Amino acid sequence: MNASTKPVPRPGVMEIAAYVPGKEHAGGVTRVFKLSSNETPLGPSQRAIEAFQTAAARLQLYPDGQARVLRDAIAEVHGLNPANILCGNGSGELLSLLANIYLGPGDEAVITEHGFLLYRIQILAAGGTPVTVPETDRRVDVDAILGAITERTKIVFLTNPGNPTGTYVPYAEIARLQEALPPHVILVLDAAYAEYVRRNDYEAGIALVSANRNVVMTRTFAKVYGLAALRIGWIYGPSEIIDAMNRVRGPFNINTPALLAGAAAMRDQAYVAKAVEHNQIWLTRVSDALTALGLEVTPSVTNFILIHFPDRDGKRASDADAFLTQRGFVLRAVASYGFPNALRMTIGSEDANTGVIDALTEFMERT
Repeated sequence: MNASTKPVPRPGVMEIAAYVPGKEHAGGVTRVFKLSSNETPLGPSQRAIEAFQTAAARLQLYPDGQARVLRDAIAEVHGLNPANILCGNGSGELLSLLANIYLGPGDEAVITEHGFLLYRIQILAAGGTPVTVPETDRRVDVDAILGAITERTKIVFLTNPGNPTGTYVPYAEIARLQEALPPHVILVLDAAYAEYVRRNDYEAGIALVSANRNVVMTRTFAKVYGLAALRIGWIYGPSEIIDAMNRVRGPFNINTPALLAGAAAMRDQAYVAKAVEHNQIWLTRVSDALTALGLEVTPSVTNFILIHFPDRDGKRASDADAFLTQRGFVLRAVASYGFPNALRMTIGSEDANTGVIDALTEFMERT
């Protein structure tokens, strides 16, 4: 008989540090630019908004539990078989399903030094053991990952491009990693920022998934599609893995407004191209401007940059964070990702971007 006087979580749960999202507010200012969560400054497409509004007349009905309208739109745009697509309540739900299905006590999952914090949470929540490997120059090191593989390894979680670094792993390196993994180890390619990448040697993961039985790719509507509030994600994977996930997911895990808006957004690729063009222009301008101030900016292929500050009194990241917040610019502190003296900045609107440049110019010129 259990002698405990209260409910007790199973071992490992209380080791989890809860995920803390980027802050949203700055007190004492009339206008706030939230640049802490990598949201698009352009918002969603008008087609997505109109589709969302049509759902208002159907709120008494359960959503389509198979997400057919959304899976069909994704399959059409990406040239995929809809049977190999599963949609979820954000890519976070899908990553959590993978962890809970394929990990248990004694199992290991490999994550990288500066990888998405949610992976560690989900591994521990499933009862597994996270194994963290170092990155090299803020880039994923494939050899470090391979060196950590043991008979207990079941999953490798890899964000590509990385967050908060903004760096990426070329396709050839990802293919080399997959080829060297034991066939029972799942390679999870989290491609949340894939739409922003403009590099000839990058591939989000579709080709590897199509050719192998142990690779999956996750994507999100929260970034370039501007639908973060609706929590829509999708995964492309082998039939066996999709089947296992379908058996344990919630029966109505995406609501009808999200299904309709997501499908409309996916088909509006002209709007996506507009968002990517805005990002490309300002990613270069902001990076160049901040570098000219003497700040180090990690080269990024995403919609955010990692800004490194001098390690001296009055000029550290914490000082810059306070200075910017007082002026209404909210960036993301990334000490929890292993960067205690850096801030991550989302590429925002023209006003937001020029405002941060001006504010950091003033900050760096202070004595």
